[in-house]
Amino acid sequence: MTPEGPKPDFAKGGGLIPAVAQDVLTGEVLMLAYMNEEALRATLETGYVHYWSRSKNRLWKKGEESGHVQRLHSLSLDCDGDALVVKVHQTGPACHTGNACCFFTHLHGTGETALGGLWATIEARRDAPAEGSYTAKLLGNENLRLKKVVEEAGEVLMAAKDHDAKALTYEAADVIYHLLVVLAAEGVHPRDVLAELERRRK
Repeated sequence: MTPEGPKPDFAKGGGLIPAVAQDVLTGEVLMLAYMNEEALRATLETGYVHYWSRSKNRLWKKGEESGHVQRLHSLSLDCDGDALVVKVHQTGPACHTGNACCFFTHLHGTGETALGGLWATIEARRDAPAEGSYTAKLLGNENLRLKKVVEEAGEVLMAAKDHDAKALTYEAADVIYHLLVVLAAEGVHPRDVLAELERRRK
């Protein structure tokens, strides 16, 4: 909180403020819970996210029983002071059902991000016939998939050299796709790459 910014308005919600937990690496919305003043203070003091359980009427540390804790990355208050976004490093699934997030029931669309949806598609092609799927063909041919990464990277360089933003955008998407195929083939999750970028940023 900045000195001139809004302060948490716990009174508006009867002592509670809704807190949306978001994965800091992927941007995925994980869950919605509530904080009171005690939960907010415990979160800031310990570096692990605490909420107020409305059903149990007590303070609880996320993952206190399951081990699926949320390590605090950042905490932001909205302009009205009555809602929080908590960016976290999530250990294990966020939902008590075992799902990665609580928002797995989609009333419209799939809820996937562009990167997450592409990764899910690549993973789904593992057992597909190579004849009917370009991705499956790449997954089944190491030389081809590695060659394509080099080839597409070269196309990126040419587009950048020509200062062609449209071509650069197109070729960069090709590189990302082919790189994801290589990661999938080698058993490396994009989340691991994002975690490494976060480590370097720090």
